[in-house]
Amino acid sequence: MEEHLTVGRVAELAGVSVRTLHHYDEIGLVQPSARTAAGYRAYSASDVERLREVLAYRRLGFALRDIADLVDDPATDAVAHLHRLRGLLLEQRDRAAAMVTAIDTELKARAMGIETTSEERLRVLGAQLYDAIGSAYPATRRTEPRIAARVWAALGDARTVLNVGAGTGSYEPPDRDVTAVEPSAVMRAQRPVGAAPCVAASAESLPFEDQSFDAAMAFSTVHHWQDPIAGLREMRRVARRVVVFTYDASTTGWLQRFWLTRDYLPEFAGLLTDWPSLADLTRAIGGHAEPVLIPWDCADGFFEAHWRRPEAYLEEDVRRAVSVWTRVGPQAEQRAVNGLRDDLSSGRWAERNRDLVALDAAELGLRLLIA
Repeated sequence: MEEHLTVGRVAELAGVSVRTLHHYDEIGLVQPSARTAAGYRAYSASDVERLREVLAYRRLGFALRDIADLVDDPATDAVAHLHRLRGLLLEQRDRAAAMVTAIDTELKARAMGIETTSEERLRVLGAQLYDAIGSAYPATRRTEPRIAARVWAALGDARTVLNVGAGTGSYEPPDRDVTAVEPSAVMRAQRPVGAAPCVAASAESLPFEDQSFDAAMAFSTVHHWQDPIAGLREMRRVARRVVVFTYDASTTGWLQRFWLTRDYLPEFAGLLTDWPSLADLTRAIGGHAEPVLIPWDCADGFFEAHWRRPEAYLEEDVRRAVSVWTRVGPQAEQRAVNGLRDDLSSGRWAERNRDLVALDAAELGLRLLIA
């Protein structure tokens, strides 16, 4: 057993309890590959490698279910995990350092009798929306191949592609020369090893010359932009072709399309009060809009993805990777979750939505803008 570490020694070195290691074994997260002569758990080098990844993600705030998906990802090896963890830890360090600096500045001001403004106090938090939700993305926001096929087909014969608001890199075509643009450091840190080069910039001010790319794409990101119309015009400026996956909130009765917003989360309407019409969005790029149906088993966990799997919305990790829940606030979120849970338990949800069971795909307002 010289090449193995006992469970007690692993617990001591890792700074966790033996009970924690037993729990990880029981749920299949980290299972030691051997036992000592006395029957105790014993960890090989590969077991320790996996445990290190699990504990690192755990200390970054990931849920155990998310961690299992991350460490079991066949496309990510140990080196890739280290690169991802390093990026996340550096981001956490930088954010903490920025908060300390802001707090020190306020303490000095208060010592001098200077009262800080409300804006200055909020600035201590220093988090953009993606910084708040970004860490949950790897576990629940994956490329849905059927939607990806639509996007990639719309790119036509483009060889050079600019991905605006690229996030962690989902939907980037693997057979094109891609350049990514992403303003959030949290999202950039989670881009996989070997992903397209990523520039820190906003959609409204792209740092590229006119017609620098064959095509520009944006997937499920326009609703986060400060000025969607300006961002779309920038995409049109730098590329001869534009493809955008977004949402139509201009059709009469749009809030009623999806049972979640209709019955449980009416606050969703308030998030799109100033949202441009579909006509305005398509006009900004000089293109047209095509509906995109959402398959019932959609792999990408965006807001509408679980329309035929309502139990998913009860899961914290599913909600944390969707900006809607952060934007409506904790009270609306909890009320919606409690109401849905009660209706699922009583059978009321099934009665209200019995027609959905027969559908393989649903029209929920998602649109592909093409120019």
